Amino acid sequence: MKKTETHIVPKLFAPIRLQEYGVGIFDVALTKSALKKALKKRYIKVNDVVATSATFINGGERISLSISEEISLKKKLILQLKVLFEDDHLAVIHKPAGILVSGNSFKTITNALVRNIKRSTLPDATKPQPVHRLDFGTTGVLLVGKTSSSIRALNKLFEDKDIKKTYYATAIGEMDSEGEITTNIDGKASKSNYTLCKTVLSKRFGTLNLLRLEPQTGRRHQLRKHLSHIGHPILGDKVYGVEPLILNGKGLYLHAYSLQFTHPFTHEQLFLKEELPERFKKIFDSL
Repeated sequence: MKKTETHIVPKLFAPIRLQEYGVGIFDVALTKSALKKALKKRYIKVNDVVATSATFINGGERISLSISEEISLKKKLILQLKVLFEDDHLAVIHKPAGILVSGNSFKTITNALVRNIKRSTLPDATKPQPVHRLDFGTTGVLLVGKTSSSIRALNKLFEDKDIKKTYYATAIGEMDSEGEITTNIDGKASKSNYTLCKTVLSKRFGTLNLLRLEPQTGRRHQLRKHLSHIGHPILGDKVYGVEPLILNGKGLYLHAYSLQFTHPFTHEQLFLKEELPERFKKIFDSL
């Protein structure tokens, strides 16, 4: 027995390749890679014609995906998430530590979103999908798209560097009051700015610093790698820390504090934030 999902394409301003437009519109092919696999296996039709990776969408088409029930059957993850902001286009949630944003694991933020985010009432509503990533151990604000057009628009904002991201971290060792780190990551130009907010003395670590961090590029593990490179690894970082300064069992002291951007549809100026976790406040007790 086959399960069929159907999507009617709203009016578009310009033609777009199906493998770009279709990301997130089907429950059983949420990601770009899953959509490509579905196209390759000829599961997708546009106006009853089998689609390929070369198919373009102009607006008004009927897109359908048919797949065997036994393939599409999935468990539902029950994990309560804190929702910081939500409208028909997008949402912002708090990502807890110790969980992946996406991937092959069952326990991911992506799998938990459907039970925490209200379905959009707009014509191109889809399963809510994160539009960027935070590391397994990082806490804080995570941006989610709720419609196909929103997911594309938010991805474009990130690509164009029109979303300002601010993080806080606890770093080890005496530091200057501010700095700019431009070490290349994986052969690519990278830039992070930091401001020293507070310093406390520590018997074990000598000095612990509360840093405000503003990444200017978006490389994988950028802040962790940059701070480690200048000799001030983030507290709790088992990958980029150095012995004997690795703290076990307390998690990574890196927090995605805020996102600032212009809403791509309402044009409202948004500043969405999540306060520092208690474990930061225990170190810097006057926060």
